[in-house]
Amino acid sequence: MVSPVVRGLDTPWSFDFLPDGTILITERGGDLLAVRDGRAQRLSGLPEIYTRGQGGLLDVIVPRDFATSREIFLTYSKRQQGGAGTAVLKARLSQDGSRLEQAETIFEMAPGSSGGRHFGSRIVEAPDGHLFVTIGERGDRPSAQDLARHNGSVIRITRDGAVPRDNPFVGQDGAQPEIWSYGHRNPQGLGFDGRGRLWAVEHGAQGGDEVNRIEKGANYGWPVISYGEHYSGARIGEGTSKPGMEQPVFYWDPSNAPSDIVFLEGGRWDGDALVGSLKFNYIARLSGTPMREVEQLESEATLRVRDVDQGPDGAIWFLSEVNGTLYRGSRP
Repeated sequence: MVSPVVRGLDTPWSFDFLPDGTILITERGGDLLAVRDGRAQRLSGLPEIYTRGQGGLLDVIVPRDFATSREIFLTYSKRQQGGAGTAVLKARLSQDGSRLEQAETIFEMAPGSSGGRHFGSRIVEAPDGHLFVTIGERGDRPSAQDLARHNGSVIRITRDGAVPRDNPFVGQDGAQPEIWSYGHRNPQGLGFDGRGRLWAVEHGAQGGDEVNRIEKGANYGWPVISYGEHYSGARIGEGTSKPGMEQPVFYWDPSNAPSDIVFLEGGRWDGDALVGSLKFNYIARLSGTPMREVEQLESEATLRVRDVDQGPDGAIWFLSEVNGTLYRGSRP
């Protein structure tokens, strides 16, 4: 059973829960909403948001220590010289819950890119408190293989935006030290499973949307290898494999345009993953070893599922971009 919780959202992108049950929701156009007792309030205190194409106000997470720190983290597209880039904002939520205070951009991709696509932009908190963030290659395919640029990477930073000393490319001449893995196209989903392993889902071109286990220092191949093809029908790179480049754990062909990924805890689907589809209007359930798609959860509610999560109540929650609605499903 699926029930609407919040309607009338304008291109919603992400949501997360505060300990008191308040729901934070981002709208790509630049608004952050706090929903309490069915009423939505727009919060003040956000920086200027670059809203073009796929850019805007994107992900939001509430870290585990919110009750004492009152900190939240958001990702957004920030205007830069030569265009715009994915950035991370750290802020405190005011005691009355009406505004952001001490807002600070703790990271922005370098050197910046033109255009309005492939910002990536999921953010998760690791078990040790570090932050992982996905960054798309911004439509500049070769940049995903260039460690001097953040394009097409998963980065790892501290909660203050500093570089952890054990990041894989720290001290490597010319490399951006925040990079944890690279060779990604446009990863829009990121999450930890119950064993503490990091996973990403990313958009291929025409075919070849991937689910990847993210490993320290690994190269995921874009645009050298891919299971898809260019929209023109032309071949991508050198084929589907190459020594030194990682293989996806699972891929979709044709593309389903995956959004976020969440690994479920408890119930009959314990350990399974859910991935939203922006193209075919369903939520995919992935399970097994090797991982495969075992079910498509589809209804009138699952139109362009932009974000999916398991709520504090154990139920499945998701955002429909087309319907402009946050839904609550049943417990798995």
